[in-house]
Amino acid sequence: MKLSRALLLIPMLSLSVGCGGSAPANTMPAASTLAQTTPVPTTPTAGLYPDYNQNPIAPDATGMGSTAVQLASRIRLGLNIGNTMEATGGETAWGNPLITQELIKAAKADGFNAIRLPVSWDQYANQQTAKIDQAWLDRVKLVVKYCVDNQMYVLVNIHWDGGWLERNVVPDKQVAVNAKQKALWTQIATQLRDFDEHLMFASANEPSVDTATQMPVLNSYHQTFVNAVRATGGKNAYRILVIQGPQTDIDKTMQMWTGMPTDTVSNKLMAEVHFYPWNFTLMDKDEVWGNQFYYWGKDNHSTTDTVHNPTWGEEAYVDQQFSLMRQKFVDKGIPVVLGEYAAMLRTNPTGDALALHKKSRIYYIQYTTHAAVANGVMPFYWDVGGLIDRRDNTVLDPNLLDALVKGAAP
Repeated sequence: MKLSRALLLIPMLSLSVGCGGSAPANTMPAASTLAQTTPVPTTPTAGLYPDYNQNPIAPDATGMGSTAVQLASRIRLGLNIGNTMEATGGETAWGNPLITQELIKAAKADGFNAIRLPVSWDQYANQQTAKIDQAWLDRVKLVVKYCVDNQMYVLVNIHWDGGWLERNVVPDKQVAVNAKQKALWTQIATQLRDFDEHLMFASANEPSVDTATQMPVLNSYHQTFVNAVRATGGKNAYRILVIQGPQTDIDKTMQMWTGMPTDTVSNKLMAEVHFYPWNFTLMDKDEVWGNQFYYWGKDNHSTTDTVHNPTWGEEAYVDQQFSLMRQKFVDKGIPVVLGEYAAMLRTNPTGDALALHKKSRIYYIQYTTHAAVANGVMPFYWDVGGLIDRRDNTVLDPNLLDALVKGAAP
């Protein structure tokens, strides 16, 4: 199953790709040339890697003067360029074209002033030395430059990336994962070191944590990330860094979060969560334990298809979730990135039911965007090519764009 540009999100694949996974193998072409040209390993050492911080430079605060709170206040509305640079097999493997400067300019003209750039690294790295192919490092740097040159903020992460970190937040993998986290982030940070504060780094995507006993392991991964970036020096000594809660789930973050990593500089860290109330946003078939929600919002319930009306997760729930983030982080001087949120456009309703579903979806996006902003949370909409046509940079869904822009308005 491939993602539909018209639907924005096909539920199972979009969940796995956008929220931390990989597309089904039968949709994937052969790995790209970049992924195949990593050099023959020279120093494999039981899962540990060479020290890639061979040229650290003195800290440089030029263009890096904002605190995390100050920078967060300038981010109005963010856009994920999803299913692209994190795609298994290469940037175009999941159906999107190469990212262009024209796309970034179009996003800015449409009302976005920040980009979240999900990136895969491990498929371009030698599996014994963790050396990242220089051509891929250069490609990512070029896309970041498109953003910064257009005065867009840009957040670069290590996305799902085959799950080497995301699915291994467990003690017996801790040493090996920390070694790779350090090796990859040292190379990434060194490559992108000269960009000013318009560029931010994020440690991971959606680290899989189910119990409080896993949190010390996750915290070690985040600490390794912070240490690796800071150690490269230059502007990275002052760069804003973003730390993901357990599964980037709001409730789990409230229950299990134990604090930010130790940093060498004050007020330069942000937290990240994602938001996908399942039944309405991503559930693709009715189950014995519950049905899909086609409709959403107090004025949008169906009188004829009542089994698909929501039983939870509407306005009060959205308000409560973002209020929790405000209380836990924002009110304490830690900005929060809403790194992903969206809602699938369903095709199974017809007629009046479909019209009501579409109305509900637009209302949900506007309401969620507004609730995030009202609580000091920075919204980054998850898009895989259904909002802006990445081939000609035209808007495919004007109603959705209008909902995002209105929701983000003060």
